[in-house]
Amino acid sequence: MQRRHFLKTAGALAGVGAFGGLPLNALAQKKISFKFDSYVSETAGPSGLDQWFLSELEKRSGGRVNVRRYWAGSLNKVGEHLSAVRDNTSEMSLISPGYYQADLPVTRGLEWYYRMERADALLLVCRDVYQEFQPLRDEWEKRHKSKVMYWTNWNYAPLITRTPINSLEDFKGKRIRGYGVATDVIEAMGGTAVPMAAPEVYTALERGVLDGVYGFDFITAIAYNLHEIAPHFTDIGDGPHAPSATIMNLDYWNSLPEDIQKISNEIVDEIYAGQYTTIYDQSNRKYVERALAEGVKFNIWPDDLKQAAKKAVQPAQVNKWIETVAKPAGVDGEQMQKLIDAAIAKHGPAGKLLRPEEIALKA
Repeated sequence: MQRRHFLKTAGALAGVGAFGGLPLNALAQKKISFKFDSYVSETAGPSGLDQWFLSELEKRSGGRVNVRRYWAGSLNKVGEHLSAVRDNTSEMSLISPGYYQADLPVTRGLEWYYRMERADALLLVCRDVYQEFQPLRDEWEKRHKSKVMYWTNWNYAPLITRTPINSLEDFKGKRIRGYGVATDVIEAMGGTAVPMAAPEVYTALERGVLDGVYGFDFITAIAYNLHEIAPHFTDIGDGPHAPSATIMNLDYWNSLPEDIQKISNEIVDEIYAGQYTTIYDQSNRKYVERALAEGVKFNIWPDDLKQAAKKAVQPAQVNKWIETVAKPAGVDGEQMQKLIDAAIAKHGPAGKLLRPEEIALKA
């Protein structure tokens, strides 16, 4: 062997020997880059929580993790995100079940109104039922090959109207834009539910096509300037709005180094331990301040009116899901709802996230 070639080979072997742990260390320090893909804008309600999670993951990983964020359907269109995560074309995404009614029949059993008070408690209810009800986990993990990283929701959805609604009688005949199970509430109170894409709502209110909006979360409603036409924001006693999930492709999750998984799980634990409440309370207060400055009139129905509304909606709304969704899908809907009732009893009393109406009336 020639001397120059011998020295080159020996040096290479010496390098391997000197860094005998290199493969493991290199793996541990490998840069990780993945896509987070959301159908809503960066300023939409749940985006604050998602942004916090992603930023904390990047920071606590010491810069090893880099998340490429795609907001407002800039990578996949509305309704495509569940299949994108399942097929691993997007590693992580926010999913609102209302857009995937045929794909998520079990998860739809978590969608209802008039059963609890606080959005931060709903977060824990969804977490517990996901852990305890196997068909719910299977729907995400087996059917859609996704891991629910954490449950989230859309905070609160006031009844937003052009004129005051101070009774069920006032509700009758009103044309209200509804979303998903929000249509059940509108119709149970005698209104007419009008399906309509969110970007069309402002113009419809302006032209008098709509008398109001329901199922539109507070933060997004203010961001869309709906209050310019419909300034009456009313708490009708319905409780939290629109449970959703932030998910990751299950195979991709399993491919992540254990320390990154550990960091991720620690951040999720903090979400459930109170970070959700902190983020949303800050956002609600910020938007309430703007709303008050721009003429929003906040109102809270009295308890007797809230109870009358609840009686009109429940248990009919839940029973409808059991009969028309759960049973055809072969799901024990009654058992799932029993687990939900137990979780509500456990977590409901500890909920503390104020509604925007409460914040405004205390201002």
